[in-house]
Amino acid sequence: MKLNPVISFALILLLAACNMPSSAPTNAPAEAAPAVEATSTPLEVAAPTETAVPPTPIPPTETFTPTIPAPTASPTSTPTEIPVVESLKATVTADLLSCRYGPGAEYLYLYGLNKGAKIELTGRAHGNNWVMVKGKNLCWVNAKFLEIQGDSQTLRATYPGEYELPESPYYAPPAVLSAERSGGSITVKWTDVELRAGDEEDADMFIYIIEVWRCEGGQIVFDALASNYPEVTFVDEGGCAEPSHGRVFFQEKHGFAGPAEIPWP
Repeated sequence: MKLNPVISFALILLLAACNMPSSAPTNAPAEAAPAVEATSTPLEVAAPTETAVPPTPIPPTETFTPTIPAPTASPTSTPTEIPVVESLKATVTADLLSCRYGPGAEYLYLYGLNKGAKIELTGRAHGNNWVMVKGKNLCWVNAKFLEIQGDSQTLRATYPGEYELPESPYYAPPAVLSAERSGGSITVKWTDVELRAGDEEDADMFIYIIEVWRCEGGQIVFDALASNYPEVTFVDEGGCAEPSHGRVFFQEKHGFAGPAEIPWP
């Protein structure tokens, strides 16, 4: 039988494949794969990338301004106010104490007070130690001749101000001519007034009373100066809290003519 050439060639190939040795038996141990030598080249590790972090904003620093306390005012020399009383009881310690129309030894005499007499005081003069005695007619005595139940400086200052000297109906007041300063002293001159006979209280009476509130040692001092001539000189310093001042009266047995104010130099 004659085969087809194509089929014949296929058979040949099939036979050839059957006669070829097969691959390694399945039960043969597998041959270890040759070891692969590790390379000594280290792996290059990429350096960590630094992430740029923006700086945290710092708040502006507050400037500290220290609080400086206001300077404390220096203590003033204002005197402490003395409480005022309406009246004080007192006892006369002199054998016979003159009670006068004004707060000084040269004013007209009103009456006398015996030792041990109980009296009531209702005022004081500003600037000296004379006090006003309550009675039918008000009059003045020197506090150093009294035993006072309390402090006479707590009485109201009634002179000058509340109390006035009795006025003379027969004479005109003097007129101040000049007031001149020489250092710490002042000289005052005024017109002369003639006293008529019979109008004197006694032979020792002075016809002029010069009231001065003058400065001495930083304090206002009240003086009731007396003169029979139309001129007087007295001390007046600086350094007092209130101004000095003064006035002139003419005095006769019926009362006082004036006052004539002194223009203070």
